[in-house]
Amino acid sequence: MADPYPSERGAVSMSQETTHDATVTRDVSQASVGELISEVTSDLSTLMRKELELAKAEMKVEAQKAGKGVGMLGGAGYAGHMVALFLSLALSWALSDLFDFSWGWGFAIVAVLWAIVAAVLYSKGREQMKKVNPKPEQTVETLKEDVQWAKNRTR
Repeated sequence: MADPYPSERGAVSMSQETTHDATVTRDVSQASVGELISEVTSDLSTLMRKELELAKAEMKVEAQKAGKGVGMLGGAGYAGHMVALFLSLALSWALSDLFDFSWGWGFAIVAVLWAIVAAVLYSKGREQMKKVNPKPEQTVETLKEDVQWAKNRTR
């Protein structure tokens, strides 16, 4: 079994310092607790800064990918709109020829069909929007718990 307190038996404690991607090993057996805490705090600060830089870089790449995807979806939406428009025109003319009445009636029938589609989509969309709660309930609750914890820790 490994000795849990090797420094008590004469072993030398070692610490690794990282400076600009170079790792340096130094003896910390003679360092004061304040120096060690200062060093750990500095290392944690550097670590957090590097993590934030990495997150920013990753988010930038992902945002660029998302931008391209949104552009393609926008193009697909426009193409879909054009398909619906031309199919509506074709249906209007087909109805006019099939039932042997003027083109105006064919276009009116197709317009009524589109009005029904719009009304159904509006109704469903409104129902869905009523279910949306803009307040992040879980986050608010967690923040309240954090405040209570912090109050109890300082007492």
